[in-house]
Amino acid sequence: MPGADDLKLIFASNLIALRTAAGLTQAELGEMIHYSDKSVSKWERAEGLPDVAVLKALSEIFGVTTDYMLQSHDAWKPTPDKKKEALQARSFNTNMVTCAVLFATWTLAALIFAILWIMGYLFWLIPMVAVAISLITLLVLNTIWNASRQNMLIVMGIVACIFCIIYYCLRAYTPWQLCFVLVFAEVLVAFSFQIRKKDGEAAEKRRKGKQRD
Repeated sequence: MPGADDLKLIFASNLIALRTAAGLTQAELGEMIHYSDKSVSKWERAEGLPDVAVLKALSEIFGVTTDYMLQSHDAWKPTPDKKKEALQARSFNTNMVTCAVLFATWTLAALIFAILWIMGYLFWLIPMVAVAISLITLLVLNTIWNASRQNMLIVMGIVACIFCIIYYCLRAYTPWQLCFVLVFAEVLVAFSFQIRKKDGEAAEKRRKGKQRD
C-alpha cells in the first residue's frame, strides 16, 4: 500500500492528466469545486490531498471513480480522451438547451410586445422584463450544468437589469440617484462571490490544521 507521500504523487499525476485531457485550466477546475486555483496547483505539486468530499466531486467531474484517482496508472489508456469527448458533447447539448430556452423566452416576449403594439400600446417594459427572466434562467441552468462558472457576471447583470426596470418605472421623476445605489449593489455582489470563493480554501486550511493537531 503506498505511503502518504506516494499517494500525493499518484493523485497529482492523475489530476494533471485528467484535467489536461478535459481541457480545463487550474482556475476553471477550482471554480467548479469552489476552490482557488492555488489549491489545485498545490494538489498537482503533490503538496497535499483534498478531502473526501472534494475527491468525490473531482471524480464525478472527470467521470472516473475515486479509486481510479488514487491508483497509479503507468500506461494511460484512452479513457481520459473519451471523458474529454463526453464533456464536450455535454457542453454542446447544454448550450443548445440554454439557447432554446432563451429564444423561447424572447419569442414569447416579442409576441406579447407585438400584440400590444398592434392594439396601440408600446410597453418597453416587456423587453426589460424579458432580459431579467433570461438572465435568471441562465443563472439556474449555469449553476446546474456548469458548476456556477461565471455566475458572478450573470448576477451582476440581473442586478443591473432590475435597476433599469425600477428606473424606467420612475422615469417621470428622473431618478438618476439610483445610479449610486447600483454601483454599491454591484460591488456587494462582487465581494459576496469572493467570500464564497475563499470559503473552500479556508475549509481546507482548517482541515489540515486539525490533522497536524
